[in-house]
Amino acid sequence: MSAPAAVARRRAVRQFVPPQHGAWAMLLLPYLAGVLAAGFRWPDLPLLGAWLSGYLLSYFALQAVKTRRPQRFREPLFWYAPITAALSLAVVVARPRVLLFAPVFAVLLAVNAWYAARRRDRALVNDLALVVQSCLMVFVVAVVAGQPPGRVLTPFLVVLLYFAGTVLYVKTMIRERGSRAYRRASMAFHLFALVVAAALGPVPAVVFALLLARAWLAPGRGLTPKQVGLAEIVASALVLIAAVV
Repeated sequence: MSAPAAVARRRAVRQFVPPQHGAWAMLLLPYLAGVLAAGFRWPDLPLLGAWLSGYLLSYFALQAVKTRRPQRFREPLFWYAPITAALSLAVVVARPRVLLFAPVFAVLLAVNAWYAARRRDRALVNDLALVVQSCLMVFVVAVVAGQPPGRVLTPFLVVLLYFAGTVLYVKTMIRERGSRAYRRASMAFHLFALVVAAALGPVPAVVFALLLARAWLAPGRGLTPKQVGLAEIVASALVLIAAVV
């Protein structure tokens, strides 16, 4: 493939797939933790499709709000909106109780829209709102499986602690590199997460001890964003084990 053709292909892909590699872990880890803890039911398939397409729809919608150029994102919005609606309808028809989560997601999306409109989508509060949205999927999967929320409380807490800590950790590695305040906040939160994890069981305790060591040792080592991302793939696999064992 020629260089111009390769560039054109990458641009075409980016028109429909955002360059947010870390987002896929935030989408898939809570879903998998919920399925493994609560059990698989057939509505989990359209739920996964609605979850992924809904993320893509929200990403481009928020970009339209941020840039104030909705026409620029008209095509991905045109495709993802009906796909998300159709898959979501299939889940709602099969499990109407999932609508109980709609107000919470609406509030969190409103927070995202507020920060996007002010072009502050990298703010800590906005990141944490995204984390809560992601982790709520554990409870959604439990509802689909007909399980009580208490059945998946441990997986929910494990993924919530992991992603909240990762928000702080990644900031110390990239956007807030060199910030003593963020590094102290990251260390303090990881210590808190370790205490909670130790109360949940030995496996979560070991995993969060490793995450604490990561938060302590990695900043200042000159790691590239790609290296940080690859390490998080391993961390996500360990957290999934901690969430369901």
